[in-house]
Amino acid sequence: MILEEKKKIKLSVRNLVEFVMRGGDIDNRRTSGADKDAMQAGSRIHRKIQRRMGADYRAEVVLKHVVEEENYQIVVEGRADGIIEAAAEVTIDEIKGVYLDVNRLEEPVPVHLAQALCYGYFYCCDKELNQIGIQVTYCNIETEEIRRFKQEKTFEELTQWFEGLIHEYIKWAEYLYRHELRREESLKELEFPYAYREGQKELAVSVYRAISRGRKLFIQAPTGIGKTLSTVYPSLKAMGEGYGEKLFYLTAKTITRSVAEDCFALLREHGMFFTTVTITAKEKLCPLDKTECNPDACPYAKGHYDRVNDAVYEIIHQESGITRELVLQYAEQFQVCPFEFCLDISNWVDGIICDYNYVFDPNARLKRYFADGVAGDYLFLIDEAHNLVNRAREMFSAVLVKEDILTVKRILKGKNKKVERALERCNKNLLEWKRDCEGYQVLEEISLLASNLMGLFGELEAFMEEEREFADRDLVLDFYFQVRHFLNMFEGLDEHYRVYTELGNDGNFRLRLFCIDPSKCLSDCLEKGRGTVFFSATLLPIRYYKKLLSGNLEDYAVYAQSPFADEKRLLLIGSDVSSRYTRRTVSEYRKVVSYIEMLAQSHKGNYLVFFPSYSYMEAVRRQLEELYDGSFLWRSQENRMTEEAREDFLADFETERQQSFVGLCVLGGIFSEGIDLKAERLEGAIIVGTGLPMVCTEQEILKNYFEEKGENGYDFAYQYPGMNKVMQAAGRVIRTVDDRGVILLLDDRFLRPDIQEMFPREWSEYGSVTRATVTGWLERFWDETTASQ
Repeated sequence: MILEEKKKIKLSVRNLVEFVMRGGDIDNRRTSGADKDAMQAGSRIHRKIQRRMGADYRAEVVLKHVVEEENYQIVVEGRADGIIEAAAEVTIDEIKGVYLDVNRLEEPVPVHLAQALCYGYFYCCDKELNQIGIQVTYCNIETEEIRRFKQEKTFEELTQWFEGLIHEYIKWAEYLYRHELRREESLKELEFPYAYREGQKELAVSVYRAISRGRKLFIQAPTGIGKTLSTVYPSLKAMGEGYGEKLFYLTAKTITRSVAEDCFALLREHGMFFTTVTITAKEKLCPLDKTECNPDACPYAKGHYDRVNDAVYEIIHQESGITRELVLQYAEQFQVCPFEFCLDISNWVDGIICDYNYVFDPNARLKRYFADGVAGDYLFLIDEAHNLVNRAREMFSAVLVKEDILTVKRILKGKNKKVERALERCNKNLLEWKRDCEGYQVLEEISLLASNLMGLFGELEAFMEEEREFADRDLVLDFYFQVRHFLNMFEGLDEHYRVYTELGNDGNFRLRLFCIDPSKCLSDCLEKGRGTVFFSATLLPIRYYKKLLSGNLEDYAVYAQSPFADEKRLLLIGSDVSSRYTRRTVSEYRKVVSYIEMLAQSHKGNYLVFFPSYSYMEAVRRQLEELYDGSFLWRSQENRMTEEAREDFLADFETERQQSFVGLCVLGGIFSEGIDLKAERLEGAIIVGTGLPMVCTEQEILKNYFEEKGENGYDFAYQYPGMNKVMQAAGRVIRTVDDRGVILLLDDRFLRPDIQEMFPREWSEYGSVTRATVTGWLERFWDETTASQ
């Protein structure tokens, strides 16, 4: 008789102790909170301490313990920083690197001690020991001063302690066991909800194959093929076959999160049992006018951790697709912080829909999944992946502004001499570079400043812990987090970075750690999972995105065929107009106005015009007002539009009119991607210029970096990002298989072979037009497509 293997419920030691032991208030006035260890710098100090220990010291020892229940096993696992296997006694060593003065610590932080106790218990079980030493080692990252807290524990004491800890987790494990059985059965039986469109089945097969093999896949797929469903469905089927335990659907914009929610809702209507939560930014969830996460300012923060587990238990038993609205509803019912509540829900659902930040950003990533030593069978679906290059560069870069140091110094004058002296040392370092800087300067070495920043950070942390209330404390706290991020990024500096100083137009002097190639940083996160799918309508050239998102040119790639009939799309290139800086004259702006008028007059419909900048749009708008004949209606995008103003702008595309309507927008702005204007809501777009970024310090450093690496620096810094914006804007026109529309590219550079090499396959056929010939092309297209409808 073959016994069926019990189902395993896995969790990390860290997650177990943090989940069971928490209680009390949320209080962001504490700079370090329960988790006093630093991030990347902490890892470095770990290794340093471990190397100093003797021959009887074993570093980074993986330990796990199995708790047997009737139907399943709870597998708790983690990595002990060190085990001292001396002849007289064995000691577990839990190491924490901190910026805080270690002499201020009177006892180990409870969760740090709890981690060490777990490892002590596991080791005693494995080696059948009756007693073991438990040690928590704190090391100041700047001074390397060490303080150790050690105690002896018997196996009986550890057993009693661990049984009490795991008892608190049992009802949650029971939930996971029953939930996962039902989920797996549901996913195995799940059918694709529609008949496959052309190219959709092949796309789904590619996704399943990549996930089952634990590989990364890049998908270039035109809008309208059904990318979301074609990636989500095979991912769920793979999970049903055991290739994954949690799915992350990552997006850059709110609208694509809604698309993902709708996709999961559709599959639930077809019998799927799969729970999801959408993580929303703290500012959009906070019920207060000002986000102040402390018990004095917020009633939800007071006693939050005493109530939140009950709230989580209730919502996961009642809801399947947990949206922002549901989070707010339950948070109000249980009087808990909606944002922290939302993060806790993520532990117990099958899928997480969230911004890129929650997986990649060192300051926002979900530590429960992506902290050091934590990994899982995660699947990552990265929507609109072309956005991730710039977003990742921002996440893994850091900046220090000299004027911010002076501002903090002024705020803290007379409050703390040690902090003031530390601020002055950092200011002097920056002042020396400022004297030598004309424009910008690339630096090879900043170790002295980094050392001074570590000292400043330690003093500032101690000061902020003691001083909870003073004028402009929020500005000092922001600066504290900037310094922490800078130090963490400094620890990760490698050949993918450039360090430079710049005197900005605003008079501020900045030192920037610029992450140019984020592939290693991203891969460090993605390697904690099983498989990754990057998908977008504009992942061209694919080699560029492979290089910057995964760093592996051997990753799988698929180019999905467009399901649209070519005859329903008209691509035209205006050969008699240019947006080059040297050609930006009134006569050139008037040519653009002529093209707008001819498109609007050729067929009653809604159109968008995308300009390379606000100033260019304003210049054309002035000519349009002067030449306007009243034959169509128009409106221009405003700078820094509110959410309400954006919605109002888009609402104009819903209105029935007797005339054409034209919206004037900025290329690469809020209306050039992520909006979904189907059928008659949008029937054409004019794109002025090739989308090249403005020449600036950042772009020039990018260009020089890639040239040093043997690449075409101009393409990597200017051409590829520019064409991506063009293709995104053009993608607003054809949204479904029933749509028809015109894409008019206004710039003679679009006729150059090197530019056309970057065109998607479906742009192979185009017409080269002038103002004299464009009307004939347009009229013929509208006549033919109207006749075929």
